[in-house]
Amino acid sequence: MPNIYFLTGGARSGKSSFALQLAVPYKKRVFLATAEPFDEEMQCRISKHREERAGEFITIEEPVSLDRALRELPQGTDVVLLDCLTVWAGNLMHYAGTNGEGEIEKRIELFLDVLICPPCDIILVSNEVGMGIVPENAMARKFRDVAGIINQRVASLATEAWLLCSGLPLRLK
Repeated sequence: MPNIYFLTGGARSGKSSFALQLAVPYKKRVFLATAEPFDEEMQCRISKHREERAGEFITIEEPVSLDRALRELPQGTDVVLLDCLTVWAGNLMHYAGTNGEGEIEKRIELFLDVLICPPCDIILVSNEVGMGIVPENAMARKFRDVAGIINQRVASLATEAWLLCSGLPLRLK
């Protein structure tokens, strides 16, 4: 059975670097990117990350349908590094709109169905967003809740779960 590695922590905690190190031993690596270049700053970030991975990964960009992307991986894929579930949560909210709770839950369930029997080893990166203050507005609280639910459900399916803080990994599971 393939392994699922769940990595979480705050912003700039070292999650992505740790994830890249976990992927090193694998031969055929896929990077599943959820970010979209909505503004100039995000375009720069995406370009920088592409350069960092150049030649090391096949990159698949998918902001919403992670289940489909995982089901349609290139033949012989050994590992998928999915970065990141938090951005995916924001994408789900953006595309579902204000009345899209059912659509969000459906997308989460489709993704979790793939994780029950993963096609290869998977490294999942997500931010821990519930350790700060309670957000002041309803949309931010909804985002925190959606991200927290995704993290809990994915961590429960993971073979290993890691918390990163100040670049230091702490194995949770």
